[in-house]
Amino acid sequence: MNHRVGRTVFAVFVGLLVAALSYQWITNPDGRIERELQEQVVQASREILRAVTASDSLEIVDPLAANRKVGKAYVYREGDGWAVSGYYRRGDGSPWYPYLMALNSELALTSLKVQDNDPQLLERAASDNAIELPGEQ
Repeated sequence: MNHRVGRTVFAVFVGLLVAALSYQWITNPDGRIERELQEQVVQASREILRAVTASDSLEIVDPLAANRKVGKAYVYREGDGWAVSGYYRRGDGSPWYPYLMALNSELALTSLKVQDNDPQLLERAASDNAIELPGEQ
């Protein structure tokens, strides 16, 4: 009989503890605020990528539009700014190009590493030190 009461008390205590911790975790706004910031960063990176590649019809795989068949994409804090990685292509027949973009705290481009040999992009990279293409030093 003592074991039944002890088990019941223990089960109720553990249940209440799990419920209290779950409630705190669910109602904590820090996770939602961080997610909203990450979404803003990714949206800004999409606009910058479209502007740099001079293409309105890019297909972009990024943390908001994940496609594991293409590759993994990340957004994370890096110092005072952000880093976003992903892939893009210009059309169905073109290959996927990986990119890594660094943004400052105001979401302005600080560096962009792209493995793309598009002539317009090569020309832009020649005049913009923030853009790094393969084979450049």
